[in-house]
Amino acid sequence: MQLLTLPPAPALATSIRATAQVFEDPASRALLAHMQQIAPSDASVLIIGETGTGKELVARHIHQLSHRHQQPFVAVNCGAFAETLVEAELFGHEKGAFTGALGAKAGWFEEADGGTLFLDEIGDLSLPIQVKLLRVLQEQEVVRLGSRKSTPINVRVLAATNVNLEQAIDAGHFREDLYYRLNVIRLKLLPLRERPGDILPLARHFLQTYRQRLSHGPTLLSGGAEEVLRHHSWQGNIRELENVIHHSLLLCRNQTITVQDLRLSQSRSRRQDHPAQPQVPDTAQALLQRAFQRLFEEEPGALHESVEDALLRAAYIFCHHNQVHTAKLLGLSRNVTRARLIKLGALSVNTRQPIASSGSSPVQQSV
Repeated sequence: MQLLTLPPAPALATSIRATAQVFEDPASRALLAHMQQIAPSDASVLIIGETGTGKELVARHIHQLSHRHQQPFVAVNCGAFAETLVEAELFGHEKGAFTGALGAKAGWFEEADGGTLFLDEIGDLSLPIQVKLLRVLQEQEVVRLGSRKSTPINVRVLAATNVNLEQAIDAGHFREDLYYRLNVIRLKLLPLRERPGDILPLARHFLQTYRQRLSHGPTLLSGGAEEVLRHHSWQGNIRELENVIHHSLLLCRNQTITVQDLRLSQSRSRRQDHPAQPQVPDTAQALLQRAFQRLFEEEPGALHESVEDALLRAAYIFCHHNQVHTAKLLGLSRNVTRARLIKLGALSVNTRQPIASSGSSPVQQSV
């Protein structure tokens, strides 16, 4: 079995992305063969797939298989930037280019010079930034904000999205010329439910990982638990599976994870005998509905604000006090999230969080 994991780092340990990928299912093996074939080239690659399917892991592996593997791999989440800072973050800026620019700073393209730049959530970029990105890709040079001097770069770009870019083009939200520039090679990552052969190997990997972190003794999955895992719908893909295993390990007794420990809603399991059967509302939604009903009956004051505050606090704790991940989870901008956390007293004014990860740490592999 070939396993890919993100480099061990505190910033990545709290990521809402997939943190592991295996290639056991026939569909995954075909993907791996395709990756090995296209990795040596310098062609742009567009990686598409649902959230949590392991797009960054695939990008890192392509980099490691390429002739650029000893050069930087820089991963940037395009959806994490404030609109006013996107250009400066990607292309750099000079001192005084805008309020707060106290010194010159290289952008992510310059940081990745000689290596690979992974642009995640490429579909979130605004049209004006898309125009500038297209020019950089065509000219292989960047002009920092506030400068007239161009800087040559040598960067291979890998982009990823869970957005249907063809539909975005038709709606006028994404430039067709940029799409074709990025879509030289296209890799489609199937959702976990469509590559069932990967489910149990991933589950066992996460079980081993969290067992070691929590200093648990040897722990196994029961036969019933394995069956439930294989037939769950996994709307959250690999990340959902990781969370389920982590939680189950905290609940299990006698070194065996049972069906009850998994706490998976039966309504979200794949029904192979009745695939078209509509799903009923899941347990979380039902619990939330009952909680709201109780709040309405109690008629508390400022209910809307109280619910928003509680949601923000819960999300911030769930994301291990990471502003970017909290903003992404709630569908808010980082600036709005930060301001609300400060207002709640959950964040000091001077607290700062990174908005992208970079470095050339290799993807961990085991065969």
